[in-house]
This record gives sequence, structure tokens and C-alpha cells, in this order.
Amino acid sequence: MSTPTTSHATVSGLAPVKPDELDPEERMPRPELEALQLERLQQTVRHAYEHVPLYTRKFDEAGVQPGDIRSLSDVAKLPFTTKADLRETYPFGMFAVPMEQVARIHASSGTTGRPTVVGYTKGDLDHWATLVARSLRASGIRPGMKVHNAYGYGLFTGGLGAHAGIEKLGATVIPMSGGQTTRQVQLIVDFEPDAILCTPSYLLTIADCMVEQGVDPRSTSLKVAVLGAEPWTNEMRHELEQRLGIDALDIYGLSEVMGPGVGNECLETKDGPHIWEDHFLPEIIDGETGAQLPDGEMGELVFTSLTKEAFPVIRYRTRDLTRLLPGTARPGMRRIEKITGRNDDMIILRGVNLFPTQIEELVLGIDELTPHFILELTHAGTMDELTVRIERHPDREPKVGERAAVVLAKRIKDHIGSSVAVHVEEPGTLPRSEGKLKRVYDLRD
Repeated sequence: MSTPTTSHATVSGLAPVKPDELDPEERMPRPELEALQLERLQQTVRHAYEHVPLYTRKFDEAGVQPGDIRSLSDVAKLPFTTKADLRETYPFGMFAVPMEQVARIHASSGTTGRPTVVGYTKGDLDHWATLVARSLRASGIRPGMKVHNAYGYGLFTGGLGAHAGIEKLGATVIPMSGGQTTRQVQLIVDFEPDAILCTPSYLLTIADCMVEQGVDPRSTSLKVAVLGAEPWTNEMRHELEQRLGIDALDIYGLSEVMGPGVGNECLETKDGPHIWEDHFLPEIIDGETGAQLPDGEMGELVFTSLTKEAFPVIRYRTRDLTRLLPGTARPGMRRIEKITGRNDDMIILRGVNLFPTQIEELVLGIDELTPHFILELTHAGTMDELTVRIERHPDREPKVGERAAVVLAKRIKDHIGSSVAVHVEEPGTLPRSEGKLKRVYDLRD
């Protein structure tokens, strides 16, 4: 079921983790891991059914009981959980333990409605820290290294989730949080961290700020970046690695399932995040029908938690689009193809489906343009129109940028199949990321 590990030379010279440094679960043969998953799945399903009214109702309506789960394939009998369910039970209706056992609460921003609220027992927090530590170790980070944490602290799971994992690993955390980009650069220069954690778009902003301050991005102490919280492409990985002289690894997670650390790429392969399947059971489904798809087929990623106490989730629909693939660096654990799109990020333009990451992939192949761009949707007559507003490279003349815009528009038409307008902006004029980047602006009435 597994495929041989393919090793790649690291940009920074960091050494991959040694086999004897792995957690026992990372070394489990697939049959042993699946036996552990089934035991934990049965416990989780019973716990959710007995203590979360929404699951009691949904299971009863579906005609399924906890005792019906006798194999891992039986998970398909269970109903899905959606973000709408979490909003319906706002704020604490999904908690499966009394509030006095809840050690921490996190929540989404709630920009599109009620926020989704998640809770953690002390045991949940310990598992979370362990999995983030495992993820950082897979990225090449070791005890004693200094780690600059530029994920946002507060209700967002990124900052505190990453913080606890850094400490659990035995590394030194620099809890900078997001924003104050000039100060970020100052502390990177002064504190000389080995690693940085943030979103990929924000690391690009930090690199630009370094140049503005006369700091060569390749001259810093940084060796590795662990990046997540937004879809990003391998082209963006290459851009960041070349600009900063680092290794860039993808950490996967979402607050509804745990937070960062549900899975992570391994330094020796960089071929998509391995899912930590001792704690999470992944599935791929057809987004339209809900039917399970076999490994290797593209579809929507679904997770069932296997060890969460305060907030168990059963078949949570993430809206992330990917495929499940055999393990490589961790042969017993499957990995997901790098996520570059979500169902709710998809733009349907005159019958053509496109994702912002498809534009990013094409942009990064044109030297005269920068990766700083936004997409504006407008309505003209009976048709939707898409405008790509993108900055020219500061070392290029405006006329060169205009010619590059024509090239980009043609490549979008050729590769994606839809005509768009491309407007070239002056360097530094478009919004910069200080966390999660907003790419799409819907200006339609």
C-alpha cells in the first residue's frame, strides 16, 4: 500500500528526522495502525452519540447506532457534520464534556455568520501539542532551535496551537504573533531564529519588508518555514525557498478538527502533508453526492476525530479539495496532495471553474510580475467579469509590466479556459497579508 520514500536535497542543509526519533505511531505498520483507528473510532462514536444532542438526533435520523461500527468502512454509515451544524449549536452545543472540564475555547472569526466555537480538555491540549511537535520535527525543527511564531494569537487556533507544540518539542518559542511587519524583520535579524511559522502569503510580505529595510532575505538565520492556514502552490514554495534560502513545508489543520497539526509535510519528501492517522480518520467524498471515493481520486476531504474529548467531530466536511495518497516518508500513514483549492474558494466564471491558486501558479512563472495580486469579480450586463490586479516587479519598467499583463491574460485563457482582464499596479500598492490573505473581492451587486 505504501510507496518508496523519495528523498530530496534540502535547501538549507537541515537533516531529516532519524527513524529512532519518530513517535511509535509514526512507525506502525498499516494493519496495526488501522486496528488502533478502529478502536478509537468506536470510542469516539459512542462518546459523541451519548454526550452531544446533535449527534444523538442525527444518528437516530440516519438509523445508525454506535454498535453498528464494526469496521473502518462502517464510518460511511454515519451522517456528515457541516459548518452549518456548528453554527446551529452555537456557542457550546457541540461540547461533549461539562464546561468545568473545558480548559480552553477557540473560535473562528465569524465574518460570514456566527463563529464556529471549539473546546479542548487538558487531554485534548496535550494531544494537540504532541501533534504540532511531531509536525515541526517532520519539518526539520529540533529541540534547542529558536522558532519565530508569526501566527496570530487569540481565538484563532494558529498562534497558541503552534506555541504549545514548539514548547512540547523542546524548542524556544518567540511569540511574535501576526502584524507589525517591520518589527517582525527586526526580531528575525536580532534574535536569529532558525525557523518561522506563519501563512505563506505573510512570509512573502515579510520578505518584501526585508528588502525595503536593506536586509537580504537570504542572509538571515532562517532555515525552515512551516506554513499553513491558506492554500498555496508548489510554485509559491519555490518562490519562497529561493528568495529566503530556506525549506518551506506545509502544515495542515483547521480549527473544527483541531487546529494546526492535523498533518504535515516531511522534509525529506515535500510531497504533501502526511495525516496523523492515529488521531484522525480521513476520507475523500464526491462533493455533490457525498459518496466515498477511493484513494487517489480527487474530491472533498472529510475528517473524523479519533481522540478528542471536548469536541469530537464525526465526518466533518472541510470543503478542501484533494486526494488521499500512499505514505512515503511515513509509509504507514497516508498523505494528502497539497491543497490548492476549496469548494468555497471556487470562482465560476461564465461556466468555467477556477481557483485563486491557479492564477498564482501562472503568475509565478512570469518574472516581470510579482506574486502580489487580487481578483475582482464584477457584473457587466448579463455576464460576470474577472479582473486580475497585479503589481509589476519593482525592477521592471511600466511598459514591461504591461507586456507581461498581456502574457498573463493569454496564459489564463489557454490554461484555465476563461478570458480575464489584467491590470498592472505599481509596486507596493495592493493590500499585504498580515495573516490569512484575502484574494477574491466580489464587487457584484
